Amino acid sequence: MTFAAWSLSEVIRYPQYALNAVGHCPGWLTWLRYSAFVVLYPIGAIFGEVLTMYHALPYIKKKHLYGNLFDKLPFSYYSFVMALLACYPFLWMMLYMYMFKQRKSKLGRRGERKHHSGPKRRVD
Repeated sequence: MTFAAWSLSEVIRYPQYALNAVGHCPGWLTWLRYSAFVVLYPIGAIFGEVLTMYHALPYIKKKHLYGNLFDKLPFSYYSFVMALLACYPFLWMMLYMYMFKQRKSKLGRRGERKHHSGPKRRVD
């Protein structure tokens, strides 16, 4: 699921970058670039990343995965993943809200593209 969500976001993002670089990006593609995350990000992050980590916990514990890398630390890799899972919703929400701010700065309040008319001039 994560792979599908990430792949679809990249299929949207890179053509938008390329067409924007040459100055011929259609408005609908820019809108899609800054709107698709609303659905794709929760699917990839929550249903993909979090569930994958959660389902990996028994395997990590059983195999003592990365034990040699964490020997000198006061916690195991298993504990690290558990802590990450506990923090994930809060960190995810911060990033998700930041992405909405980015969307607003690129598209404007109602999804329409902002028109940049250059620097504002003072009128006396």
